[in-house]
Formats: sequence, structure tokens, C-alpha cells
Amino acid sequence: MSSTTSSTYEGFTAEERAAMKEHAQEQKKAARRGSRADKAAEAERDVLAKIAEMQDSDRIMAERVHAVITANAPALAPKLWYGMPAYALDGKVVCFFQSAAKFKARYATLGFNDPARLDEGPMWPTAYALTEVTAEVEARIAALVKQAVG
Repeated sequence: MSSTTSSTYEGFTAEERAAMKEHAQEQKKAARRGSRADKAAEAERDVLAKIAEMQDSDRIMAERVHAVITANAPALAPKLWYGMPAYALDGKVVCFFQSAAKFKARYATLGFNDPARLDEGPMWPTAYALTEVTAEVEARIAALVKQAVG
């Protein structure tokens, strides 16, 4: 099989490798935690610490997203997932916040995984670009996370 382009696969990007290393560290740390209450409290502290490390615009958006999700979907437990703030139901990540800086993107992302009950016909969005979290955006996020945990 020949190709007219000479592109070659160069493996994972540095950002992707860093995310995988963060995920491995998160898994090790979670395995060492004690009681369920300790795990939940420490996981939330980890999420808040990760948010505090973000650059200004990402941090501001992540703080608002965290507040909206925890207020509107209390069944979701904050945790780190590949170095990103995420929110899980019964241990499965339902949604996550990916900062723009994480993969050098021009916008942050609010993403949803398979456990999210956002199904709408044969096709529906699972990720949303965020450049600012306004009152209107907060209302949309609140509605999405409520639907996601349905």
C-alpha cells in the first residue's frame, strides 16, 4: 500500500504522555487512600488543587464549572482523571473539564463520557467548547449535568 503523503506516526504528544502519567499517579494515590469518606474528601481536595494550578482564564472557568456541577448534580463525586477535574457516578466519570492549556487548545472543554444520559436521537454532542462561563453558560451546564445523571 503506498501513500502520496509522507506523514509518519510519531506516537503520543508530550501532552498526551503527561496526561497518561498523571492518570497512573492518580490510580496509585487512590489505591492508597483509606475509608470511603477519606477518599471522597481527598479526591475533592485534589480537584481543587488542580484547578488552583491552572492559568487565570482556565482557572476562573474551572472554578465556576466545579461550583455549578457540585451544586446541581450532588450525586457526582469530584476526582482527577488524566490530570483533569472530573465528576463520577459510582466510580465512572460522567463529565470532565479540560483546560485550554492542557493540550494547547484555543478553548477549554466540558466533556461527557458514556455514563452521561445525554442521548438525543441518533446523534448528540458529548463535548462543549468554553471560552467564558457566563450566567447563560452556567444555566446550560446545570441543565446538562442534571440530565447526565438523570
